[in-house]
Amino acid sequence: MATTKKRINISVSKELDDVLVRLAKRDQVPQATKAEHLLRMALEIEEDEVLDAVAAKRDTGEARFLSHSLAWR
Repeated sequence: MATTKKRINISVSKELDDVLVRLAKRDQVPQATKAEHLLRMALEIEEDEVLDAVAAKRDTGEARFLSHSLAWR
């Protein structure tokens, strides 16, 4: 069956593979599906860290604050 998902090959340690197998069994999903879910979560965390760094850089004593309605017109 054809898939629209791109396949990637990764090498993982035995310990990581064991954990991934257990989590996939616990959630009753294929190992690849669990790996994709965890990778997606990791990327969201990475994005949050970058956005937090940008916000922290902008959060100074001279920062101007705008109302929600003014900011989103």
